Amino acid sequence: MTLERVNAGGLVLLGCGKMGSAMLQGWLAEGVDVGSVYVLDPYPSDWLQGLADQGLHLNAELPDTPAVCLIAVKPQMMGEALPRLQGMGNGSTAFISIAAGITIAAFEGILGADSPIIRSIPNTPAAIGRGITALIGNDKITDEDLKMAESLLRVVGQTVRLDDESQMDAVTAVSGSGPAYVFHLIEALAGAGEAAGLPADLSMRLAKATVGGAGQLAEDAPESPTQLRINVTSPAGTTEAALNVLMDGASGFPMLMKKAVKAAADRGRELGRE
Repeated sequence: MTLERVNAGGLVLLGCGKMGSAMLQGWLAEGVDVGSVYVLDPYPSDWLQGLADQGLHLNAELPDTPAVCLIAVKPQMMGEALPRLQGMGNGSTAFISIAAGITIAAFEGILGADSPIIRSIPNTPAAIGRGITALIGNDKITDEDLKMAESLLRVVGQTVRLDDESQMDAVTAVSGSGPAYVFHLIEALAGAGEAAGLPADLSMRLAKATVGGAGQLAEDAPESPTQLRINVTSPAGTTEAALNVLMDGASGFPMLMKKAVKAAADRGRELGRE
């Protein structure tokens, strides 16, 4: 149904950077007709130009009522980009935003209060099809609209529905910003290995593989991350010695992570008010 609806009505993609390109590549692989896609991007890539030669509508006149319009420009570009979509508002076109910090109310203010709008936030592992995207719609969004959005967003990973838009800032702080925390963990672990006497390149290779493998195990294993941690921690062993430092209630990971996620969530709420 999603494929038929998109191919029949058309899909508008506002912005085609790394995330937009990853999604577009996934949609085409799933069977979206290249001729039903309309892309607005001021600096199209060579790949996008090649798709235009195959029938994709690049920076061309838009359909009046496409099935869906996915908004993939940076938050600071919204004021300039969104007015081009106003003519589609207050109709049947479902708008999906992947911009952090921009509320549904803000989109309604520009596109119209009767516009079906879905707010979502993917994360950067979407670039390799391993992302996770949280989404929620306004009261104009139907269940069919949500299913269409989930189908489109699943080409870059998992999706989850939220109960309330107020959860979005916390989601952004955990999964949206979370990859940066993990990348920093890799940096810190590699640096600690180097300080312990390992060559820099070997320590970085060990850190990358360890974090990547542990993350995959945590996602695939039937046990909880807590149980997996217990499984690898021998009493009075080396791992326990390290965890005594990392799990310290005053200065360890739990306290640092709560502070970090709170800071990110607070900043998300500030962006929504700017």
